[in-house]
Formats: sequence, structure tokens, C-alpha cells
Amino acid sequence: MSEPQPVSRPPIITASRIIAGLCLAVPLVALLWVGSYSRVDPQFIGIPFFYWYQMLWVPVAAALTWTAYVLVRREERARKGGATR
Repeated sequence: MSEPQPVSRPPIITASRIIAGLCLAVPLVALLWVGSYSRVDPQFIGIPFFYWYQMLWVPVAAALTWTAYVLVRREERARKGGATR
């Protein structure tokens, strides 16, 4: 006897997943677009713009990644909770 095949569901695209994707894409695009920050001025406490712009993105990217994680986790919890009721 053959085993029944599991039902495959198409991926669900929701508003929170779109927002999570944007949260992950913004730092990627901002740092890959080198032409936007490859300059020396304006300087901040003697540090050229090129360096402090990239360092500014470290906490911003961490906050956006955490936001994306929370959005997806919240949606998954809601989906699991809704499926068991």
C-alpha cells in the first residue's frame, strides 16, 4: 500500500509577511547602493560619511530584522492557534 501524499498548500502572502520582507530588503538595498554613500562629506566627529553611514545601518538593520522576526512569529502563532480551534 502506498502512503497518502500530504496536502501541499500554496504559500500564503499576507500583509505582515510583505512588511517583514520590506524590513529585510531595506538595509540590503541601502548598503548595496554604494553610489549613494561613497563620499567623504558630511563628516561626523571627524569620521567620513562613508564609514558612519555603514555603522549607522548596523543597529537599524538589527531593529528591522527583529521587527520582521516578530511579525512572522506572531502570524505563525495566530495561524497555528486558528487551526487547532
